[in-house]
Amino acid sequence: MIASLRIQKLATIEDAEIRFGPGFSILTGETGAGKSIIIDGLKLILGEKASPELIRTGEKEAAVEAVFRLPGGQKPSGDAPFSEDGELLIQRRLAGDGTGKAYVNGVLVPVKRLREIGQSLVDIYGQNDHVFLLQTENHRKYLDEFAGLVPLGDEVAALSQALRSLVREKGQLEMRRREREQRLDFLSFQVREIESAGLRPGEWEDLSAERHLLKNAEKISGLVDKALDLAYAAEGSAAAVLAALRDRVRELGRYDQSLGAFEGPVGEAAITARELGDLLIRFKERQGLGPERLEEVEARLNTIEKLKRKYGETTEAVLAHLVKVKEEHQDLLQSQEKLADIEGRIARGLEDYRARAGRLSRLRSEDARKLASRVEKEISTLAMKKARFQVRLETQPPDALDPASVRDSGLDGVEFLISPNPGEELRPLRKIASGGELSRIMLALKTVGKEKAGLKTLIFDEIDSGIGGKTAECIAEKLRDLSGAHQVICITHLPQIASFASDHYRIDKSVERDRTYTTVEPLDFEARVEEISRLLSGSRITPTAVENAREMLHHNLKPPQRKDKRQ
Repeated sequence: MIASLRIQKLATIEDAEIRFGPGFSILTGETGAGKSIIIDGLKLILGEKASPELIRTGEKEAAVEAVFRLPGGQKPSGDAPFSEDGELLIQRRLAGDGTGKAYVNGVLVPVKRLREIGQSLVDIYGQNDHVFLLQTENHRKYLDEFAGLVPLGDEVAALSQALRSLVREKGQLEMRRREREQRLDFLSFQVREIESAGLRPGEWEDLSAERHLLKNAEKISGLVDKALDLAYAAEGSAAAVLAALRDRVRELGRYDQSLGAFEGPVGEAAITARELGDLLIRFKERQGLGPERLEEVEARLNTIEKLKRKYGETTEAVLAHLVKVKEEHQDLLQSQEKLADIEGRIARGLEDYRARAGRLSRLRSEDARKLASRVEKEISTLAMKKARFQVRLETQPPDALDPASVRDSGLDGVEFLISPNPGEELRPLRKIASGGELSRIMLALKTVGKEKAGLKTLIFDEIDSGIGGKTAECIAEKLRDLSGAHQVICITHLPQIASFASDHYRIDKSVERDRTYTTVEPLDFEARVEEISRLLSGSRITPTAVENAREMLHHNLKPPQRKDKRQ
């Protein structure tokens, strides 16, 4: 429950504090006195977007703070810093430049944390919230909350979203299928072309060197012949001369060791001359391949040159391109396998969705009848005794579903139908209900759902629009009944509703020295008689109005039956 609310420098409020009781509290005041500022302050505490225009004229900053008391064991949602004494202090500060800060029990938190916390603490229903009942999506949400089906509904929604994601992914893959097939053909051609060439690293350089030799074969042959004669073949060749010289040096070595020392080097030179001769012979034999070999080398170089123009500047670059192409080719093949995998996952996901959504639909159908019966009973106590209420489900057959048509909400469209008067057929609530009827139906829904609402504070901001007389009294009784399970705070213009409250606060506006001030004052019994007299007769309070107000309070001030223990 909200234990206290303090507002400073907000609109026309300089500094006001309200200490709320645990039951049914009423706020009244003249039109324009500033009742909406109280709601604005509460909304700021609950994390709503703040506007610098809310700050009081001439001030740099506005502040709002609220103390919540939570029963033992209850903790707010949103991972709030929580004190062991069960109190939660929420503070919000607004600066003129549009910035601001939020605190929970003295700890600085993001404003969005206030929204998370507020969801479990307060539920505000205002004049414009009739829109809730005019949107059929909210009918389904209410039914699921009433029936305790929100977790199962979340599972169905998650399955639906996963299915749609897979369907989109499949569609993208299928759209690219032709491009992928064309690309696969192109890559396959490149792989075949490069692999069939059988390239090896350094081959271009080796063949270029061989082509240079083959093109100069005649000149090289003459040079080889001359070199052979000098080194090995002819009389007086280097090999023969060096062999003879080696023998003479060996003989001289017997007489002079210094000359004998040259026997080894001269012998090695003779061996080198013979090895050179052998090499020249083999080289000449290779040159004997002639024009045929040159044609082969030229053809091979042309093949490599063609691949280099298409795939890289060097043989190594062409081979690197081959590796890259093969990797891409493999990836594309795997994408085909991925498409098949996605199709399998879609089939399994659709089967799971049908099962979960079918179960959700069956449970909704069972609880829709219970909800209709409960709401009909409640609205009968709100001056709609002969009204009929129904929850209509339009269910899509599970077998008719395809993966693209699944919905987060499951198989069912849910809509509230009503017949306000005897003899009229049931029709969609969104089409025929008046403002006063919408207020009563919303109050009936709040009453029916109070067990599901936990221990939230329920705030009603002038929900008495379009009603009066006996209907207003019925609503007042219902609000008082609600206060047995919840703290109820209501802003109203109706004396019938005001007379049922356990606590009454009057909001006044005054002007002092050209400055407007809005104040909030708790009323004792006599002050309540005066305020309710004003609500009954206007600015001119008559003795009859006073007498009626006193009688209303004596008659209506009965404590609600407590449905739970609240701090």
